[in-house]
Amino acid sequence: MRTARIDLLGWTFFGPLALWGVVAAPAVMAAGVLSVHPASVQLDSARDAQRVVLVWTREDGVTQDVTGQATRAFQPEGIAHWGEDGLLHPNADGDASLVLTYGEQSVTVPIHVANSGVTPPINFRNDVEPVLMRAGCNAGSCHGSAQGKNGFRLSLFGFDPSLDYVNLTRQVRGRRMNAANPEESLMLLKPTGDVDHEGGTRFAHDSPLYRTVEDWITEGAQDHPEQSPALNSVEILPKEVVLEGEGATQQFVVRAFYSDGTDRDVTGLALLSTSDDSTLKLDDNGLATGGARGEVYVLARYGSFAVVSQAIVLARDQALAWPEVPEGNYIDRHVFTKLRKLRIPPAEPCSDETFVRRAHLDVLGVLPTVEETRSFLSDTAPDKRAQLINRLLERPEFPELWAMKWADLLRVRATTALAPKAMHRYNDWLRGSIASGKPLDVMVTELLTAQGGTFANPAANFYVVETEPIVIAENVAQVFFGIQIKCAQCHNHPFERWTMDDYYSFAAFFAQVGRKGSSDPRESVIFDRRSGEVTNIKDGRQMPPKFLGGAIPDVSSRDRRAVLAEWLVSPDNPWFAKNIANRVWAHFLGKGIVDPPDDARVTNPPTHPGLLDELGSRLVANRYDLRALVRDICTSYTYQMTTRPREPSIVDDRNFSHAMARRIPAEQLLDAISSVAMTKFKFPNLPLGARAVQVADGNSGNYFLSLFGRPMRDTVCVCERRGEPTLAQTLHLINGDTVQAALAATGGRVEALAQPEIPPASACEDLYLAAFSRPPTAEERRQLSDYVAGSTDRRAALEDMMWSVFNSKEFVFNH
Repeated sequence: MRTARIDLLGWTFFGPLALWGVVAAPAVMAAGVLSVHPASVQLDSARDAQRVVLVWTREDGVTQDVTGQATRAFQPEGIAHWGEDGLLHPNADGDASLVLTYGEQSVTVPIHVANSGVTPPINFRNDVEPVLMRAGCNAGSCHGSAQGKNGFRLSLFGFDPSLDYVNLTRQVRGRRMNAANPEESLMLLKPTGDVDHEGGTRFAHDSPLYRTVEDWITEGAQDHPEQSPALNSVEILPKEVVLEGEGATQQFVVRAFYSDGTDRDVTGLALLSTSDDSTLKLDDNGLATGGARGEVYVLARYGSFAVVSQAIVLARDQALAWPEVPEGNYIDRHVFTKLRKLRIPPAEPCSDETFVRRAHLDVLGVLPTVEETRSFLSDTAPDKRAQLINRLLERPEFPELWAMKWADLLRVRATTALAPKAMHRYNDWLRGSIASGKPLDVMVTELLTAQGGTFANPAANFYVVETEPIVIAENVAQVFFGIQIKCAQCHNHPFERWTMDDYYSFAAFFAQVGRKGSSDPRESVIFDRRSGEVTNIKDGRQMPPKFLGGAIPDVSSRDRRAVLAEWLVSPDNPWFAKNIANRVWAHFLGKGIVDPPDDARVTNPPTHPGLLDELGSRLVANRYDLRALVRDICTSYTYQMTTRPREPSIVDDRNFSHAMARRIPAEQLLDAISSVAMTKFKFPNLPLGARAVQVADGNSGNYFLSLFGRPMRDTVCVCERRGEPTLAQTLHLINGDTVQAALAATGGRVEALAQPEIPPASACEDLYLAAFSRPPTAEERRQLSDYVAGSTDRRAALEDMMWSVFNSKEFVFNH
């Protein structure tokens, strides 16, 4: 049995390695990379301490926490030491290095110690408030609710520490704390369960949480805001781990950074959770244990910040036979890199029949004609798919489809405020902007800075659709950043960085938008009033305009909206380009890299952050050319995969290992029925034969469109467009007037195919090419030909055949 000397938590042991629960580094190690977290350590007082985690990353991407298997040495000794809690503690002021060795590799951690002889007093805002949050006292289900609990109220997650301090120390005659005998304070007796507490036991007597509150009361229970450095940021380490096998463990570290330059290990104070406990479980000190195979996110909340780390858990015996697949472009490189980590093979490429239908529906919103399908299928050029995408991007249906999508986001619909004439001009402006190739950043700038009459400058209707500055701000953040800030209207966002100050300062950019009438009562005139402010409802302060997550700009001599627009579309903006790219990606792949696309937040991280970054940076580099982005996506192998997974036993619905079958949107489905039946539908204010995609008004009044999920455009949320199937939809396709009218139309496809000179087999092929972009199989051709040939009413038989096509999954779905 192997023996060794083990230095663990400051103690030295001799004996069998397994006796101490430590596994020795293998004699022959596979190739890999050693990394340490954090990369450097700063200890700023006698109270300060820091975890250090050593991670070995194998060539196949699997990570192992080897902290307990490494040898360690201080150079020089005496500056810091390992405490019994497994953390680094200060000994004396100065600088040192911690050398960690695993196998044949070593890493060095710089250590800086200052104020090692100083024990600072407990700070209410930075020490006690985190205890209240970790114990759940200020959660929405407890004292953090709007009404409080049993007469005691705290601000939600500590967003108002001044209120919390007063309520803890001044209410009920100060009974919640006993300065003369701290252990008799209610704020210690209740959470420890020593007296009746509806919330149950929240921490133990010997816990660090208890000691922090007890020390604070002992020291006089003071609150010194001026001596409380602000919390600037939080990080969780490692950022990404891949664990192999049930029971594999990984220690996480959470660090907080403050405005005075200090940092702190807050792993024991942060609220830690995972998105799926069956895949990864966390204990109170950040130690994660792998479970079932899957992908999860480890969430750490501390103060007003939330951060995440990605964790993948693989089955120990799960092998990957990577197929020979081409990387079409950078998109495939990012997608394949993650699939290799997950040990999921990408699906096979889709057939030409599937691709021509998918590309037409996605790029143009229409089905290919029979002639277009035949031409593509007979083309033998090796790059015919790329050539098809290039041709489709030049067709007029492309801007019509994307004008409709932007109209959904901008809530284009006729209302008492937005007259039909203004509404149609607004929609025409969107279509014309996209048709002309106007860069998206220019289009958005024109929207945000629009002024003048809403007939002469249709972009000005942006400020007619919504007039309240705070709602405009919410919509701008959601549409152009993919960020929802509505929660911060009444309190600091409980899971994100946004505060009430952020919310009202962002709304201040729109406080000076003026509106007046014109000579035509249907038209409004938008102008800059140069006056008007937004106040914070919490304390009545006038809020200066401030970029979300950014600086306070100088707006003294300019239209505030112009200042905002410059920042919004600048390459330095962290959200705009990535949000646009993600929305386009979601349209073509059926799911966003951040999904839903308008809910980007730390607690809803991107599945492929590197890919999202590159999509955004390339969009900027291409000057916000929508067509260039669409071309990149559609020519990738990722987009062209079949919907059938290569390995059916592996369930994956978020990593783009295969294409997703998507219900065709309402407008495109109605246009598809019209195209296959060769009939025309009539929409209000549009000529007979216009397509449903061209309907500008969200209040179209068309039953089919409403039934199949066309949004009313009441809000900017993508959730308004419904894609889930319903019983009413099924019944309407079976026996509704839309399909019946298409079947009975004079001069339609049924009538053309009913001519006696057309063989049943040819009629069957024509219908299948029109609806499915493929010829029928031999068995389908035989059955349908026999059915038509054996019918005494040829037209009725063809109507039956078309009816069955319209009610098939293959027709209703884009696959």
